[in-house]
Amino acid sequence: MLISDRLSQQHVVLAADPNLQFTLKVLPALLVILLASALCGRLAISVRQPRVLGEMVAGVLLGPTLLGYVAPAAEHNLFPASIKPTLYFLGTVGLTLYMFLVGVGLDTGSGGLGAEERRRSAVLATSGIVPPLALGAAVGVLMYRQLSLPDVSRAIFALFVGGALAVTAFPMLARILYERGLENSRIGRHALLAASVDDGVAWSFLAFLTAVHNGHSAAAAVRTLVLGGVFAVVMLFVGARLLRPMGARVARTGHIGQNQMYIIALVVLGSGWFTDWIGIYSVFGGFVAGMAMPRNPEFREALHGRMMDFVGTFLVPVFFTFSGLNTKLNGFTQPSVLIGLAAMLGVGFIGKFVGCGLAAKSVGFSWQESWALGSLMNARGMMILIFINIGLAQHIISQKVFSILVFVALITSAASVPLFRWVMPQAFVAKDLSKVATGVEGQDASLVSPPAG
Repeated sequence: MLISDRLSQQHVVLAADPNLQFTLKVLPALLVILLASALCGRLAISVRQPRVLGEMVAGVLLGPTLLGYVAPAAEHNLFPASIKPTLYFLGTVGLTLYMFLVGVGLDTGSGGLGAEERRRSAVLATSGIVPPLALGAAVGVLMYRQLSLPDVSRAIFALFVGGALAVTAFPMLARILYERGLENSRIGRHALLAASVDDGVAWSFLAFLTAVHNGHSAAAAVRTLVLGGVFAVVMLFVGARLLRPMGARVARTGHIGQNQMYIIALVVLGSGWFTDWIGIYSVFGGFVAGMAMPRNPEFREALHGRMMDFVGTFLVPVFFTFSGLNTKLNGFTQPSVLIGLAAMLGVGFIGKFVGCGLAAKSVGFSWQESWALGSLMNARGMMILIFINIGLAQHIISQKVFSILVFVALITSAASVPLFRWVMPQAFVAKDLSKVATGVEGQDASLVSPPAG
C-alpha cells in the first residue's frame, strides 16, 4: 500500500512538471528520427547510394508525404506543433555545425594544380553556376504568378530558384570520390575544386538575396551586406591568423584537446549568432568560421573525427525531418505545380549535367570524362535542402515551391551515382588513376577531407 501511494504521488508530481512532459514529447520523436534515418541510410548503401540520400528520404517519409498520409494521427502525435520549434533549433544548430565542417574541409588553394588545370577548373566552376542559375531564373520568371508568394518580387523569386538549382552537393561529391579512391584522379581534382568554388559562391549569393529581401530599405540591405562582408574578411584574415597556433599544436600532438574544442565551439556558434543577428542566417557564419580554421591536414582530420559522427548521426537527421514535415503534396496535382516540377527538374539537369559536360569538353576533357564530371556536379544532396530551408524560413518561397525543390533534390541526387557509374566504368577509373600515378596529369594532390554524406 505504501509503495502504491508513493508511486501515485510521484506520478502526480511528474505530471505537474511541464518540462518533463515536454521532454516526454521530444524524446520519442528523436528516437523515431534516428531509427528511420539509420534504416533508410542502410537501405541506401545496399543499393549503392550514399547514406545521406537515405537520410534525406527518411526525413520526407516521416512527414505528410507518407506518415501523415497513411496515419495522420500518428504523425500529429509524434510531431505535435509544440515540439517543432525544438526540432527547428536542433536542425539549425546541426546545419551550422555541418556547414562549419564543410568549410573546414575546403581547400582554398590550387591543391598543386598547374596553370592549365586551374583554368579548366575555373571553366568547370563557372559552368556549374551560370547555366543552371540562368535557366532556373528563367523558369522563376515564367512561373512567378503561379508559384510565388505575393509579397516577393519577381527578381528575388527568380534568382532564388536559379540559385537553388546552381548548388552542388560538395560533401556528397567528395564522399562519392573518396569511396571510389578518385579524389586524386584527373576528374576528381577538378570536380572537387569546382564544387568548392560553386558552394562558396552559392552561400554568398544566398546571403545577398536574404539581405535584399529582408531589408526594409536599400540602406538596410546594404548595411547587412557590408556587415557580412566585414565579418568574412575579419574571420578569413584576422581570425584565421589567430587560430593558426591551435592548428600547429594539433599537428604536433595529433589530437584536439578539450580546451581547443571550447575555442572551436565558441567560434562557430558565435559566428552563427552574429550572421543571424545581421540577417544572413547562421549557416553562413558556420561556413565562414570553418574556412577560417587552420588548414593543417592533421587538424582537419582530428576535427572531423571529433565532430562529424555526432553532427551527422544526431543533428543532421533532425534537419531532414524538419524539412520533411514542411514537404506537403497538397496541390501537387495542380497543372501549375506539375509544370513547375518538370521545368525545374529539366533545367536543373540540363544546366548542371549538360552545361558542365559541354564546358569540360571545351577545355580538353574526353567525352567520357566530360559526362562523368557533369554527373558529379549534378548532385545537389543536402546543400539544396539547406538553401531552400533558408528560403522558406525567410518567406522567399512558398511551401509548394519548397516541396517541388525537395523532390528536385532527391531525384537529381539519386541519379548522380548511377549516372556516374554508367559513363565512367571501373576500367576507365583505373586508367585515369594510372595517369596521375605516372605524373602524366600533374601533381598528386588531395583537395579536401571527406565530410560524411
